[in-house]
Amino acid sequence: MAKEKKGLIILSMMLGLLMSSLDNTIVSASINKVIDDIGGFDKNAWIFTAYMLASTSTMLIFGKLSDMFGRKRFYLIGISLFLIGSALCGTATDIYQLIFYRVIQGIGSGSIFPISFSIIYTLFRDPKDAAKMSGAFGAVFGLSSVAGPQLGTWISESLGWQWCFYVNLPIGIASFLVLLFALKESKAENKPKIDFLGAFLIVVSTVTVMLALELGGKDYAWDSWQILGLFAISAIGAVIFYFVEKRAAEPMLPLNIFKSKMVSGTSFIVFCQGAIMFAAITYMPYFATYVLGKSSSNALLTPMMASVIVGAILLGFLQAFLKFRTIMFMNMALGIVVSLLLMNLSYDDPYWKAIGIVVLLGLGVVGPLMSVAQNAIAASVDEKYIGVSSSIVGFWRSIGGVMGASVTAVIVNRDMTASAKQAVAQFHIPADQIATAGNPSYVFRFADQFLPKQADLVAFYSHELSHGINHGFVVSLCFMAAGVIASLFVGPAKMEMKKKGEEPSIQHVA
Repeated sequence: MAKEKKGLIILSMMLGLLMSSLDNTIVSASINKVIDDIGGFDKNAWIFTAYMLASTSTMLIFGKLSDMFGRKRFYLIGISLFLIGSALCGTATDIYQLIFYRVIQGIGSGSIFPISFSIIYTLFRDPKDAAKMSGAFGAVFGLSSVAGPQLGTWISESLGWQWCFYVNLPIGIASFLVLLFALKESKAENKPKIDFLGAFLIVVSTVTVMLALELGGKDYAWDSWQILGLFAISAIGAVIFYFVEKRAAEPMLPLNIFKSKMVSGTSFIVFCQGAIMFAAITYMPYFATYVLGKSSSNALLTPMMASVIVGAILLGFLQAFLKFRTIMFMNMALGIVVSLLLMNLSYDDPYWKAIGIVVLLGLGVVGPLMSVAQNAIAASVDEKYIGVSSSIVGFWRSIGGVMGASVTAVIVNRDMTASAKQAVAQFHIPADQIATAGNPSYVFRFADQFLPKQADLVAFYSHELSHGINHGFVVSLCFMAAGVIASLFVGPAKMEMKKKGEEPSIQHVA
């Protein structure tokens, strides 16, 4: 394929990835404007939850369908759905419409991530080149996290929150048209049978377990029938899915690929990585504003995600010379170090120390696996499974992220509930003020009402939140320790450089 066309295809996919990864960060920055306009404060979390549920539950399906019927077709379908969802989001007049339109967006996003990476492995037969490109693609996610909040704030204040969705249209249309004309794909001679039951069970099992993790401990108690019922449905669906896939002529998720220690081990490692990544993205903004007293919630998130860009690109170049096992072991070992540092990060510590910790997290734990995990799995499966293998990484990272953030939230919320009770007794808060002064969340949101007269109360809650977040990162420590153990068993493999025209593979070394 001509270099010019390869360049156009890469540009198209980068635009698509940038569009889908920017979307959540831009929308999060404009959420206050959205709620002010169409209401639904008590439902605002579903704007993000619905998108993530739809995206995660469809990743594996789109990855498999792209293996069966062509990557170009389903990439274009995904982009189209995302653009339709974006256009509709901008027209929403109430919160329920917006949530429904976000589902459409999420379904489209579910195809963009896995198919983009699978196209890389199809275009670049030399794994060294594919590794460099996947590193650059992984950096796109870090870039979106750095630029998204600032861009979202500016757009919502200058043009209106609707344009946070409309901005996707020119980017997506450009990506669609470039790929439509630049990528030529041969048609398959046979028409394989689609595993509809397997696809249905993937959606049911994924959505129910993610809903249980999202709602548990917040909307419903963990031992409530609603949460236990969701977990039960997910477990039953997963068991049925296993037997369906064993018998399917063309399974939606070929279970035999998990016989590879590299595939199964890497899947578990990115699951663990997702736990610390989502926990940090969720709670470091709180630490920055409510503990360190910074005016911007991005005071720690921006340096973290900027370092993700560097880590993804750097390891994209270096992974050809290192064993996958070595890289993953170092990532998880650094994750243990970072978890311990976060568990001991105090409100008395200087700002630069907090920055150093989150930079280490982005550079050494999150960034490298953005590209390495994709390449390790893709190089370990048959070429006909490239699409579904590319979706596995994003799928398990999302599941691990939701689980890690949810369990961390349980610990932090437990500590803050206890601190609220202590504050009522220690500061002699009267009964008619318990809903305000006895509520840490209220005090943080409206701190100006309590300063300077009740500065001690604000400081008390700030210190307690610091301790709560410290305790919460015990969860990350457990996941990182499990990841270290898993990294020892993925197998001694590394990228093997092939001559032009040969297939990419992995080389087993002693």
